[in-house]
Amino acid sequence: MQLASITLRAMRMRMKAPFTTSFGTEWDKDFILVEVRGTEGCSGWGEAVAMKAPLYNEETVGTVWLMLKDVLIPLLWQQPLGHPREVAGRFRHIRRNYMAKAALEGALWDLYAVKENIPLYRALGGQRTQIDVGISLGIESSPDQLLAQVEKHVARGYKRIKIKIKPGWDVDIVAAVRRRFPAIQLMADANSAYTLADAARLAALDEYNLMMIEQPLAHDDIIDHAVLQKQLKTPICLDESIHSVEDARKALALDSGRIINIKIGRVGGLTEAKLIHDLCAAKGVPVWCGGMLEAGIGRAHNIAITTLAGFTLPGDTAASSRYWEEDLIEPEVSVQDGVIQVPDRPGIGYTVRREQLDKFTLYSETFRPAF
Repeated sequence: MQLASITLRAMRMRMKAPFTTSFGTEWDKDFILVEVRGTEGCSGWGEAVAMKAPLYNEETVGTVWLMLKDVLIPLLWQQPLGHPREVAGRFRHIRRNYMAKAALEGALWDLYAVKENIPLYRALGGQRTQIDVGISLGIESSPDQLLAQVEKHVARGYKRIKIKIKPGWDVDIVAAVRRRFPAIQLMADANSAYTLADAARLAALDEYNLMMIEQPLAHDDIIDHAVLQKQLKTPICLDESIHSVEDARKALALDSGRIINIKIGRVGGLTEAKLIHDLCAAKGVPVWCGGMLEAGIGRAHNIAITTLAGFTLPGDTAASSRYWEEDLIEPEVSVQDGVIQVPDRPGIGYTVRREQLDKFTLYSETFRPAF
């Protein structure tokens, strides 16, 4: 893979509506785009999903920029790259900083697929030409507003509804949604808002036939989750605790959870995401693709990884119009009856709209190899 340049863009896009979790409320989405340009002139794209503040993990938009500029891009220039699978090994001695690694590696995977004239999903070994998707709904100002949101998205055909919970907004809310919608696939996401002291309260959710409770305990825990899982009938899904295939192996050995949410940015890239998928598939553990409020480029990468056979549960890759008045890609990601048709064009399968990039770019910087 002959590389001519790498361009970083700091972006800011206003969401159509605020999104609230136990972490807080987001209105503006700040993120970084990576464009890797080959010597033939074609480009590959990646999107960093770190938040503005270190709330989901320790990374931020600022730290991602710093790591890419000062550490990861210089490492990439050190020797020729034959295949994007090599990137994870080259970065392995750099601790954590998974979202920065994933953004650069994702752009290289896209460039590789473009040069090979194949869709990214086929480069990854995916087979599905359509994927089932769900929707993630934030904490609303009242139960009635949440019920209205659930009703709207059930009517649009989404295959699964995820609602955010936190102490004081949990059992009664789940009960209200289940009473109104007795047959939908429903799950609750706690974003690490509870402790083992809340086990009885979480066990009360068993009554409501949830698909799973996502990451109820600490963001870095697999021990207490194993203790909690023994007290619940509802499967625990691990999210923030899993950063690598080794984390997944240990968590499954402990029975810390029975489902794993794979987020490309959280685990350091598509290569590691595929390894986790392969491990879980071998053990019969369901996986699904989580979302980080991505714009179109990150959303396209999520679609590609979800085509792998082990992604048996609907993910969080909703339509572009769920979050944005206008996205960075065309066509925008669209959902029909809870299904996304996977684009069959080379690379991510969508065209990046340069005029949209310029509209939402705060600043940019381009790097070139010294040789």
